Amino acid sequence: MKLIAPSILSADFTRLKEEIQAVETAGADWIHADVMDGHFVPNLTFGPMVVEAVRRATALPIDVHLMIHEPDRYIPDFAKAGATYVSVHAETCAHLNRTVQLIRDCGARPGVVLNPATPVETLQWILEYLDFVLVMSVNPGFGGQRFIPNSIAKIVLLKKMITDKGLQTLIQIDGGVSPQTIADIAAAGADVFVAGSAIFNSPDYRRTILAMRQLANR
Repeated sequence: MKLIAPSILSADFTRLKEEIQAVETAGADWIHADVMDGHFVPNLTFGPMVVEAVRRATALPIDVHLMIHEPDRYIPDFAKAGATYVSVHAETCAHLNRTVQLIRDCGARPGVVLNPATPVETLQWILEYLDFVLVMSVNPGFGGQRFIPNSIAKIVLLKKMITDKGLQTLIQIDGGVSPQTIADIAAAGADVFVAGSAIFNSPDYRRTILAMRQLANR
């Protein structure tokens, strides 16, 4: 089953509750929240208070992507705010196993993020402890970027690693996901598709999500 996770980074924040409920009604599976600190990535977004507001607006799983330095300091706050899934960038963690265990101890499901230039082999000794891996198919920091084509080969390698280890780890993809790219991404082995502008900038959320789901599952 392929899952669609609209990213609220592209939502209208003056109507955030209505936007979240609109994509939920339209068939979204998860709500994706991009947290940026202006240091690890060149942008600044929001913190646990917004995630808490998202939790009050929906019963869907909330997927929090931490693009921040020293994520261990903030993981408990995001988990308490209502995050279902929390992912961290391997480069931001001095002790990645410890960070992954902290996410789980706080009651959330852990994931690790691979930037476009970060090799799949980074996950060799942590993969079995993860619920999902987030493959970035753009350089993190801004929405609306163009999909990096060699991300397809990276997903194929990751899928093989997961299969060879006999795991059920989900592969999530974020960056340039749209009706034009999702079929090839799904064929490579991705399970969860983060889409921001492709959904929130479309005139009909339901039609866009349905089209993306059909393309991903064909």
